[in-house]
Amino acid sequence: MCGIAGFISRTDAASRTSDLRRMADALAHRGPDDSGLHCAGPVGLAQTRLSIIGLATGHQPMVSEDGTLALVANGEVYNYVELNDVLRKRGRRLQTDSDSETILHAYAELGSAFLDELRGMYAFALHDVAQRRVILARDRLGIKPLFYIELPGRIAFASEIKALLPLLPGTARVDPVALRLFLQHQFASGEHTVLQGIRRVMPGEVLTIDYDLRIERRRYWSALDVAPRDVDAATAVERLGELMDGAMREHMRSDVPFGLFLSGGVDSAVLAAMLHRHGAGRIRSYSVGYRGTAMTDELDEAGRVAAHFGFAHTPIAIDLPRLVRRIPHTVWAADELMRDYACLPTSILAEEACRELKVVFSGEGGDEVFAGYRRYRPSLAERWLKGLLRPGTGGFRTRGQWQGKWARRLMGPALRAARTAGDREPFLRAWRATPARWSDVQRRQYTDIATALPDNLLVKTDRMLMGFGVEGRVPFLDHRVVEFGLSLPDDLKIRGRQGKWVLKRWAAPLLPAGHLDRPKRGFHVPAGDLLRGAWLDELGRRLGANRGVREWFQAERIPELIAARRAGRGGSRELWGLMQFAIWHQLFIERPGTKPTPDEDPLDWVTPEA
Repeated sequence: MCGIAGFISRTDAASRTSDLRRMADALAHRGPDDSGLHCAGPVGLAQTRLSIIGLATGHQPMVSEDGTLALVANGEVYNYVELNDVLRKRGRRLQTDSDSETILHAYAELGSAFLDELRGMYAFALHDVAQRRVILARDRLGIKPLFYIELPGRIAFASEIKALLPLLPGTARVDPVALRLFLQHQFASGEHTVLQGIRRVMPGEVLTIDYDLRIERRRYWSALDVAPRDVDAATAVERLGELMDGAMREHMRSDVPFGLFLSGGVDSAVLAAMLHRHGAGRIRSYSVGYRGTAMTDELDEAGRVAAHFGFAHTPIAIDLPRLVRRIPHTVWAADELMRDYACLPTSILAEEACRELKVVFSGEGGDEVFAGYRRYRPSLAERWLKGLLRPGTGGFRTRGQWQGKWARRLMGPALRAARTAGDREPFLRAWRATPARWSDVQRRQYTDIATALPDNLLVKTDRMLMGFGVEGRVPFLDHRVVEFGLSLPDDLKIRGRQGKWVLKRWAAPLLPAGHLDRPKRGFHVPAGDLLRGAWLDELGRRLGANRGVREWFQAERIPELIAARRAGRGGSRELWGLMQFAIWHQLFIERPGTKPTPDEDPLDWVTPEA
């Protein structure tokens, strides 16, 4: 796991090594163990390394023996052992123990087909001197991030947006459409980010950039190619077991110890069972709960699962002040504007884990792959009514999260005008792309897999953990497991009021008795409890003075929002969105390069006092 950056330029890259150093410095948190730069002709590459596999020999940038290929990679190629055997039989001489070298030789041996052979989570840049091009690629599900920007005379790329900011010719500018998407859906989805000109390499996509700075885009994998299968329950359960065993064997490859984030729910409990089954031993596990709030948590359930499998378990009870003071660091770490309250406890878990570990397993993806969310099984009346009011997605993802009155009162002219681009466009686009033979449940799964999964859930997982130099592994997002889950008949995923039926059927013998009988609870955060009292009033005052808020919103209306929140008439999501944007604006627009500590008053980052 690492941070990567670089550029392809019309001039010699060696004259711009200072730019590479600044980009690498901005990614130091992603790779605290090592760093390196490489320049060849118009291409400059940089990497900061978190050493997981091939500890002594995996330095990057990695250059081929003949000097014609150079690579910087982030993530893991889990099937590197099997691929290396194939490559050696074909005459390739591997020089290191690193899984990243597998990418280099697979490309040299297989050409454009090499991506089909990689299994894992990765984003990389590969410079082919002979072909006069750079290849940027991202894993199939978008577990690892990769951004790029076209600048005068060069194209730059990096694992995080903050590493591209030093190259901008002026102050970064906000994209109003992406900002509005963030406000309405808690994340912006698609190719465009909240900063104008900075784009995402999409999941399952490869970009080829030649020396004339022409970009060719190609999708090498898409969940849209998954065909529904007719399979009975017994066969599905058996096949799921084979897939999960294979995925876990590969995901457990590591030259450093690993642990587990244990929520007490189904998915992390399944990972606990699989780690135990595959001989992980007394690994460390972590769970989080809350003090000083009426919200229930799952500390007891997580503790029972950990005890059942003999893990060395650490429960963390967070009080509200600590949660509040984590806000600025999570905004910085997220890089993109993304309002998932679970970033706060995830960040605290990552900080705790980093004291002893570099790798943790986490259960992201299980709900998307096996239809666990309630939103995948609405009543006929709910689906009909929502579809009637807002057609195009079968009653799914139909409305924004800002109340209409606050959108009208608070959003400035540019944000109101951005509505013409369509608040629901990412979801409409994903829904319309699905094959006619798919069911409504599969369309709902795919819409989330194409939008909320890479641009919200996995942003939380990657950035919160990498903010403390911890790698997160997500076995449910092995692409073979994803293809299998998406292909299954609806009645093997949803039965009655229960989702993830086949996963639970398969996992039942592996888990403590009664664990699967508990009702599903999400990873909840007492966000509403944080916005109260004198702190709320001071937040309103400082929001009104924030430069970004004054530019994009009608700041004079903020006292009305504060009064509504104080009276219990909503406003929590709107206030969170404004607060996060205000802090983000300070960090990425007004004072790029600054970094909050993990324990700071967010008010000081909304509008610093003179």
